Amino acid sequence: MGRFLSLVIFSIVATGLILHSQMQVPWLTGWIGRLPGDLVIIKGGIVLYFPIATSVLISFVATFVLSLLFGKAK
Repeated sequence: MGRFLSLVIFSIVATGLILHSQMQVPWLTGWIGRLPGDLVIIKGGIVLYFPIATSVLISFVATFVLSLLFGKAK
């Protein structure tokens, strides 16, 4: 369990660093926040992002991967 948590934390930090540094990784940054269902509200100089569809997709993928790794619950 400790190894898995370390891997998850490393993945989150690595993804955050890539997104923060604005590196161009097309398969990662090309679709984030641009799916149908993601809301962008622009009012004056304020831009608000609500990536609803992106969050749902990431949740489904994470649930699928974790269910493959840990099997079905009893």
